[in-house]
Amino acid sequence: MIPSSYPPANEIARLTARMLLEIEAVHFNAREPFTLASGLPSPTYIDCRRLISFPRIRATCMDFLTVTVMRNAGFEAFDNIAGGETAGIPFAALVAERMALPMSYVRKKPKGYGRNARIEGEMHEGDRVLLVEDLTTDGGSKLSFVDAIRDTGAACAHTAVIFSYGIFPETEKTLGDHGVSLHHLCTWWDVLAEARASGAFDAETLQGVESFLEDPRAWQEARRGG
Repeated sequence: MIPSSYPPANEIARLTARMLLEIEAVHFNAREPFTLASGLPSPTYIDCRRLISFPRIRATCMDFLTVTVMRNAGFEAFDNIAGGETAGIPFAALVAERMALPMSYVRKKPKGYGRNARIEGEMHEGDRVLLVEDLTTDGGSKLSFVDAIRDTGAACAHTAVIFSYGIFPETEKTLGDHGVSLHHLCTWWDVLAEARASGAFDAETLQGVESFLEDPRAWQEARRGG
Protein backbone atom coordinates (compact mmCIF):
# COMPACT_ATOMS: atom_id res chain seq x y z
CA MET A 1 0.00 0.00 0.00
CA ILE A 2 1.30 3.45 -0.92
CA PRO A 3 1.81 5.54 2.24
CA SER A 4 -0.62 8.41 2.60
CA SER A 5 1.30 10.61 5.06
CA TYR A 6 4.23 12.81 4.13
CA PRO A 7 6.44 14.01 7.02
CA PRO A 8 8.83 16.83 6.13
CA ALA A 9 12.32 15.75 5.12
CA ASN A 10 13.97 16.98 8.34
CA GLU A 11 11.57 14.93 10.47
CA ILE A 12 12.11 11.87 8.30
CA ALA A 13 15.86 12.30 8.81
CA ARG A 14 15.53 12.66 12.58
CA LEU A 15 13.21 9.69 12.97
CA THR A 16 15.29 7.47 10.71
CA ALA A 17 18.41 8.32 12.72
CA ARG A 18 16.52 7.55 15.93
CA MET A 19 15.37 4.18 14.60
CA LEU A 20 18.87 3.21 13.44
CA LEU A 21 20.20 4.02 16.91
CA GLU A 22 17.36 2.13 18.58
CA ILE A 23 18.12 -1.12 16.74
CA GLU A 24 21.88 -0.69 17.35
CA ALA A 25 22.67 -0.38 13.65
CA VAL A 26 25.03 2.50 14.52
CA HIS A 27 28.51 1.83 15.86
CA PHE A 28 30.96 4.52 17.01
CA ASN A 29 34.50 3.84 18.16
CA ALA A 30 37.15 6.55 17.67
CA ARG A 31 39.78 4.79 19.81
CA GLU A 32 39.71 1.52 17.85
CA PRO A 33 38.40 2.47 14.38
CA PHE A 34 36.59 0.08 12.10
CA THR A 35 38.12 -0.94 8.77
CA LEU A 36 35.87 -0.16 5.80
CA ALA A 37 35.65 -2.19 2.60
CA SER A 38 38.05 0.35 1.08
CA GLY A 39 40.65 -0.64 3.68
CA LEU A 40 40.50 2.82 5.26
CA PRO A 41 39.80 3.36 8.96
CA SER A 42 36.60 4.94 10.25
CA PRO A 43 35.24 5.65 13.74
CA THR A 44 31.75 5.02 12.37
CA TYR A 45 30.04 1.94 11.02
CA ILE A 46 26.40 1.41 10.11
CA ASP A 47 24.58 -1.85 9.45
CA CYS A 48 21.30 -1.06 7.68
CA ARG A 49 20.71 -4.77 7.09
CA ARG A 50 19.56 -5.02 10.71
CA LEU A 51 16.38 -3.24 9.67
CA ILE A 52 14.97 -6.41 8.13
CA SER A 53 14.69 -8.00 11.59
CA PHE A 54 12.58 -5.21 13.12
CA PRO A 55 9.12 -5.17 11.47
CA ARG A 56 7.79 -1.86 12.84
CA ILE A 57 10.97 0.06 12.11
CA ARG A 58 11.42 -1.71 8.78
CA ALA A 59 7.91 -0.75 7.68
CA THR A 60 8.30 2.86 8.79
CA CYS A 61 11.62 3.29 6.98
CA MET A 62 10.21 1.77 3.80
CA ASP A 63 7.21 4.10 4.00
CA PHE A 64 9.64 6.99 4.38
CA LEU A 65 11.76 5.83 1.44
CA THR A 66 8.72 5.42 -0.77
CA VAL A 67 7.26 8.85 -0.05
CA THR A 68 10.68 10.49 -0.37
CA VAL A 69 11.17 9.04 -3.83
CA MET A 70 7.67 9.92 -4.98
CA ARG A 71 7.92 13.45 -3.62
CA ASN A 72 11.32 14.06 -5.21
CA ALA A 73 11.04 12.14 -8.48
CA GLY A 74 7.30 11.91 -9.17
CA PHE A 75 4.35 9.67 -8.44
CA GLU A 76 4.40 7.97 -11.84
CA ALA A 77 8.14 8.19 -12.47
CA PHE A 78 9.03 4.48 -12.48
CA ASP A 79 8.13 1.18 -14.13
CA ASN A 80 10.47 -1.11 -12.20
CA ILE A 81 12.25 -1.19 -8.83
CA ALA A 82 15.69 -2.83 -8.86
CA GLY A 83 17.70 -3.91 -5.83
CA GLY A 84 21.48 -4.06 -5.82
CA GLU A 85 22.98 -7.38 -4.73
CA THR A 86 22.76 -8.16 -1.87
CA ALA A 87 21.76 -5.56 0.70
CA GLY A 88 19.43 -3.71 -1.64
CA ILE A 89 17.29 -6.72 -2.53
CA PRO A 90 14.92 -6.83 0.48
CA PHE A 91 14.47 -3.06 0.49
CA ALA A 92 13.74 -2.98 -3.25
CA ALA A 93 11.10 -5.67 -2.75
CA LEU A 94 9.46 -3.68 0.05
CA VAL A 95 9.44 -0.44 -1.95
CA ALA A 96 8.13 -2.24 -5.05
CA GLU A 97 5.29 -3.68 -2.98
CA ARG A 98 4.32 -0.22 -1.75
CA MET A 99 4.48 1.29 -5.23
CA ALA A 100 2.70 -1.68 -6.85
CA LEU A 101 5.54 -2.09 -9.36
CA PRO A 102 7.59 -5.03 -10.68
CA MET A 103 10.79 -5.78 -8.80
CA SER A 104 14.10 -7.06 -10.14
CA TYR A 105 17.64 -7.24 -8.84
CA VAL A 106 21.10 -6.58 -10.21
CA ARG A 107 24.04 -8.88 -9.60
CA LYS A 108 27.44 -7.44 -8.81
CA LYS A 109 28.83 -9.52 -11.68
CA PRO A 110 27.47 -12.17 -14.09
CA LYS A 111 26.85 -15.43 -12.28
CA GLY A 112 29.14 -17.36 -14.65
CA TYR A 113 26.74 -20.05 -15.84
CA GLY A 114 23.31 -20.47 -17.42
CA ARG A 115 22.23 -17.16 -18.96
CA ASN A 116 25.24 -15.45 -17.33
CA ALA A 117 22.82 -12.68 -16.40
CA ARG A 118 23.31 -9.68 -14.17
CA ILE A 119 19.62 -8.76 -14.11
CA GLU A 120 17.26 -11.19 -12.40
CA GLY A 121 13.53 -10.75 -12.88
CA GLU A 122 11.65 -8.88 -15.59
CA MET A 123 13.18 -5.69 -16.96
CA HIS A 124 12.30 -4.33 -20.39
CA GLU A 125 13.74 -1.88 -22.85
CA GLY A 126 12.39 1.57 -22.08
CA ASP A 127 11.56 0.80 -18.43
CA ARG A 128 12.25 3.64 -16.03
CA VAL A 129 14.08 1.92 -13.18
CA LEU A 130 14.68 3.03 -9.60
CA LEU A 131 17.81 1.47 -8.09
CA VAL A 132 17.38 0.78 -4.35
CA GLU A 133 20.25 0.05 -1.97
CA ASP A 134 20.81 0.19 1.75
CA LEU A 135 23.41 2.98 1.78
CA THR A 136 25.97 4.97 -0.16
CA THR A 137 29.37 6.31 0.82
CA ASP A 138 30.88 8.17 -2.15
CA GLY A 139 28.41 6.93 -4.76
CA GLY A 140 30.94 5.00 -6.82
CA SER A 141 29.58 1.52 -6.18
CA LYS A 142 26.22 2.46 -7.68
CA LEU A 143 27.63 3.10 -11.16
CA SER A 144 28.15 -0.56 -12.06
CA PHE A 145 24.55 -1.38 -11.12
CA VAL A 146 23.26 1.59 -13.11
CA ASP A 147 25.29 0.54 -16.17
CA ALA A 148 23.97 -3.04 -15.95
CA ILE A 149 20.41 -1.69 -15.90
CA ARG A 150 21.08 0.59 -18.86
CA ASP A 151 22.63 -2.28 -20.81
CA THR A 152 19.15 -3.82 -21.00
CA GLY A 153 17.83 -0.72 -22.78
CA ALA A 154 16.10 0.48 -19.63
CA ALA A 155 16.67 3.93 -18.11
CA CYS A 156 18.05 4.50 -14.61
CA ALA A 157 18.19 8.11 -13.50
CA HIS A 158 17.48 7.68 -9.78
CA THR A 159 18.84 5.70 -6.84
CA ALA A 160 17.33 5.60 -3.35
CA VAL A 161 19.07 4.59 -0.14
CA ILE A 162 18.16 4.55 3.51
CA PHE A 163 21.46 6.06 4.55
CA SER A 164 23.94 8.37 2.83
CA TYR A 165 27.23 9.16 4.55
CA GLY A 166 26.72 12.83 3.68
CA ILE A 167 30.38 13.69 4.33
CA PHE A 168 32.00 13.15 0.94
CA PRO A 169 31.37 16.14 -1.35
CA GLU A 170 32.04 14.07 -4.46
CA THR A 171 29.08 11.73 -3.88
CA GLU A 172 26.36 13.66 -5.67
CA LYS A 173 28.80 14.83 -8.37
CA THR A 174 29.89 11.24 -9.07
CA LEU A 175 26.28 10.18 -9.48
CA GLY A 176 25.20 13.38 -11.21
CA ASP A 177 27.94 13.09 -13.81
CA HIS A 178 26.52 9.64 -14.53
CA GLY A 179 23.01 11.05 -14.89
CA VAL A 180 21.73 9.72 -11.57
CA SER A 181 19.93 11.58 -8.76
CA LEU A 182 20.37 10.38 -5.17
CA HIS A 183 17.49 10.16 -2.68
CA HIS A 184 18.18 9.28 0.96
CA LEU A 185 16.57 9.40 4.39
CA CYS A 186 19.40 10.47 6.69
CA THR A 187 23.16 11.02 7.00
CA TRP A 188 25.87 10.75 9.62
CA TRP A 189 25.14 14.33 10.65
CA ASP A 190 21.54 13.40 11.44
CA VAL A 191 22.69 10.36 13.41
CA LEU A 192 25.24 12.42 15.34
CA ALA A 193 22.61 15.01 16.27
CA GLU A 194 20.17 12.34 17.44
CA ALA A 195 22.89 10.45 19.32
CA ARG A 196 23.71 13.67 21.21
CA ALA A 197 20.05 14.39 21.93
CA SER A 198 19.41 10.87 23.21
CA GLY A 199 22.66 10.37 25.10
CA ALA A 200 23.35 7.20 23.15
CA PHE A 201 27.13 7.62 23.39
CA ASP A 202 29.50 9.44 25.73
CA ALA A 203 30.72 12.95 24.93
CA GLU A 204 34.29 11.86 24.14
CA THR A 205 33.10 9.33 21.58
CA LEU A 206 30.78 11.85 19.93
CA GLN A 207 33.55 14.44 19.77
CA GLY A 208 35.82 11.92 18.07
CA VAL A 209 33.12 11.10 15.55
CA GLU A 210 32.48 14.77 14.85
CA SER A 211 36.16 15.37 14.10
CA PHE A 212 35.98 12.57 11.53
CA LEU A 213 32.82 13.92 9.93
CA GLU A 214 34.29 17.41 9.58
CA ASP A 215 37.26 16.16 7.51
CA PRO A 216 37.05 12.40 6.88
CA ARG A 217 39.90 12.20 4.36
CA ALA A 218 42.36 13.94 6.68
CA TRP A 219 41.20 11.81 9.64
CA GLN A 220 41.74 8.61 7.62
CA GLU A 221 45.10 9.70 6.22
CA ALA A 222 46.39 10.45 9.71
CA ARG A 223 45.53 6.90 10.79
CA ARG A 224 46.33 4.97 7.62
CA GLY A 225 48.27 1.89 8.57
CA GLY A 226 48.21 2.96 12.19
